[in-house]
Amino acid sequence: MSIDKAIQNAAASVEMEGYVIDEQCKNWCHQFLNSEMSMEEYISLVKQQAGVMA
Repeated sequence: MSIDKAIQNAAASVEMEGYVIDEQCKNWCHQFLNSEMSMEEYISLVKQQAGVMA
């Protein structure tokens, strides 16, 4: 399965639960899975976007 297809499937699963996954988060996920950013960077960006400070 390609990275793009995996991200689409994961986003669809989360969206079925009522959450919204925006394109920016999908892009960050793609960058992380392509080793273009670290897990720490990815988590930090997603937490900032969600307004989580801890």
